[in-house]
Amino acid sequence: MSAPDVAALLAELERSQPELAEEARTAVEWLTGGEPLETVTQLDVCEFLWYTLPLKVGGDHERLARSLGRLLQLGGLERYAAMCVSPTTVHILRTYAREGEEAGTSAYQQALDATGVLPPDVPELQWSMIMGPEELGAHLACSAALELAIVSGESVERTALTRRWLTEPRTDLGGDSWLNRVHGERLNRWVLGRGPARRELAQPFEVRLHAPVTPQPLPALHRLLALAASGESLPLRLAPSPEALRLRELAERELGAISRDGARLAITDYGRRLLKSPAAMWSAVTRLLLARGKQEFEVSAREAALMLLADGTLMSPAKLRERVAEVVGGEGWHPTTSVKDVAAPVADLISQLTALELAFSDDLAVRMDRSGQLAALAALRAHALRPRKYVSSG
Repeated sequence: MSAPDVAALLAELERSQPELAEEARTAVEWLTGGEPLETVTQLDVCEFLWYTLPLKVGGDHERLARSLGRLLQLGGLERYAAMCVSPTTVHILRTYAREGEEAGTSAYQQALDATGVLPPDVPELQWSMIMGPEELGAHLACSAALELAIVSGESVERTALTRRWLTEPRTDLGGDSWLNRVHGERLNRWVLGRGPARRELAQPFEVRLHAPVTPQPLPALHRLLALAASGESLPLRLAPSPEALRLRELAERELGAISRDGARLAITDYGRRLLKSPAAMWSAVTRLLLARGKQEFEVSAREAALMLLADGTLMSPAKLRERVAEVVGGEGWHPTTSVKDVAAPVADLISQLTALELAFSDDLAVRMDRSGQLAALAALRAHALRPRKYVSSG
């Protein structure tokens, strides 16, 4: 049975408890945004009572919550009505009032987590702090599914249910899945990026990056980790070549797969996990190409270089730096972006790729082999599909 019309409920409240009607009208307008009351979920109610109400709505917050509760009770939404006057809601509203926004927001997050209706991150998707329309729709749909399972008395494994709800084709989406919709939205946002040169370079990758990239073996890193795990001593001066030294540095300092043990190197627990799982090793390495603490400008330069090399194009290092500077320069990082500005991040990327035996490079040319091209696509895909976060959250 559908929920009663909001206007009818407000009219009834004006007759029975006129002193609550105006506050109830204000609260329900904020809660529903003009949508039918039957579309409201527990997550909507929680977020209104514990976040929107204390931070965005003026007036007596506890009275507004009670008035909304009375309206919901008249509409037969007893469970949501009880939330409006619950000890949890009173505690959170008073925390905001007495201790400020930071303390109130912390109390809200703890209470929201405890409800069980907040969809968790799953292997296929980390939720963004800033959601586009498709991701918001997916998040709300997953939350509603969790709520229904809890109310029905089911034993709920939140990650499994969320994963199933995201990945299964849905008739209401024309046979598409929510995960596909979210990935498409994120890829499109990534392509649109900053600057016309960047958009033109990224455009062909929107379709190419939609499907996952098959993990490839990484023989050079595997040999190093296998040697470190063999129980034999591994001298710090493993080999004189720059590539071997760079690989050791990458494995130790950037991946944390090996560590110093006195004057020697030994494999770490994380390194053992990578050694046992080629897919995990591939994921760790490809994400490393565009992540792990690098500055945004540096990531942009490396990203442009990967896109330029991803088809196996043979380029001179000088030409690569020149093209990267052209692309990144249009993104508005500095008033002018020179070849000198991008030289360090591009050189570091090439040194990583050559150390991992994913690219050939000398003073005259740089080119990725097939595994390197796939690594570039995997790195770009992981970067494009990353969740959006507020700047202060890293």
